[in-house]
Amino acid sequence: MHQNFIGGEWVQGARTSRNINPSDTRDVIGEYAQADAAQARQAIAAAHAAQAAWGVSTPQQRFDVLDAAGSEILARKAELGDLLAREEGKTLPEAIGEVVRAGNIFKFFAGEALRAAGDLLASVRPGVGVEVTREPVGVVGLITPWNFPIAIPAWKIAPALAHGNTVVFKPADLVPGSAWALADILSRSGLPAGVFNLVMGRGSEVGAVLLDDTRVNAISFTGSVPTGQRVAAACVARMAKFQLEMGGKNPFVVLDDADLNVAVGAAVNSGFFSTGQRCTASSRVIVTEGIHDRFVAAMAEKMKTLKVDDARKAGTDIGPVVDEKQLAQNLEYVGIGKNEGARLVAGGEAIPTNVDGQPGFFMAPALFSETTPGMRINTEEIFGPVVSVQRAKNYDEALHLANDTPFGLASGIATTSLKHATHFKRHAQAGMVMVNLPTAGVDYHVPFGGRKGSSYGPREQGRYAAEFFTTVKTAYTQA
Repeated sequence: MHQNFIGGEWVQGARTSRNINPSDTRDVIGEYAQADAAQARQAIAAAHAAQAAWGVSTPQQRFDVLDAAGSEILARKAELGDLLAREEGKTLPEAIGEVVRAGNIFKFFAGEALRAAGDLLASVRPGVGVEVTREPVGVVGLITPWNFPIAIPAWKIAPALAHGNTVVFKPADLVPGSAWALADILSRSGLPAGVFNLVMGRGSEVGAVLLDDTRVNAISFTGSVPTGQRVAAACVARMAKFQLEMGGKNPFVVLDDADLNVAVGAAVNSGFFSTGQRCTASSRVIVTEGIHDRFVAAMAEKMKTLKVDDARKAGTDIGPVVDEKQLAQNLEYVGIGKNEGARLVAGGEAIPTNVDGQPGFFMAPALFSETTPGMRINTEEIFGPVVSVQRAKNYDEALHLANDTPFGLASGIATTSLKHATHFKRHAQAGMVMVNLPTAGVDYHVPFGGRKGSSYGPREQGRYAAEFFTTVKTAYTQA
């Protein structure tokens, strides 16, 4: 049985939960501990006790820990990728790629521990010197989602530790395996007891304690909009720092001058890969008149070649949906689209078993055309392999439709026009913009985050992560 990690010790939970393979629901990956509120408070106490010493640890000590963790993750990429694909459902190549990304994130932030910078300035007063430095925030609670079960924890844990914070980590209930494996690696990386703590458990118990305990100085959350709003309200009530990454309804614009193969390839990747379970996925494709019909036909043809099967099987393009609840939600939205008058061009049905007879949460990716902006399938995040196509008269209308959303995480365009690409990069109301690329797929050393209802607070990843995980101090000295 896989235990929680609190104060440098592996600890039994108050209860256990089974980790189920969505590609084969008969396959139980393992039994994982579930913490209760008391254990969550125990983890917070351990992190609080360890903070003073870790906050003034040397950059070399932090580098060594993070570099060791990154090295082990990369050395075990095949094993960890197989585990990730087995518990979350993204294809094995995608899963291994995510593990590599996690390892690289730890390596990057190992370097950031050594690159901590400040400013030495002259005061406006004679004989006075000014130093501007960054210090750790303190104890940080990290709450992560199920769709990237090792990369998102990595891009929160690594900068938190690199900048001298202690961590209480609560992963999503659906994917405890990758979280536990990461905790196991960190438990052997040289961290002092209490600096890193893993508490697997329900958000209603563990998450609530993290939000309300005054010893937790900051919360970094990735997940749904409603939960993010609750995180914000709780943190504001006690003046804790918080960072939110929430939803997206990301547009992908295809102009008449686009390379059709490039546009279709990017749209298929954005909408259907990882079973559409990415906050950066593009579920709205906005296509101008001159290329619209050819694009829809080419998308439908491309979809015929996509293989839906066991995530770990060679040749699989799309794995299962993560669980039964998500599958039901996806199918409900397919029904909503039909009832709203959209044309279902392809897919949209559940596949009870794969070709080998494995019962799983499989679904044929769905493509709708002839949709209008007000339809729910164009306004609400589905978080599954469901893509809708909207028709636009020209670039100006396409840009308007792209920005006509309360979200603003990612936005993409397919075009061979430098004029339109340049204009779109400037005027797309999103935190990340892609030109002739899928909206999903970002580098680990640059900022990640959005605008409007998608994100709140400083960006994640890259050197910009310091904005959240540190606080600025200004010190004056009379010579």
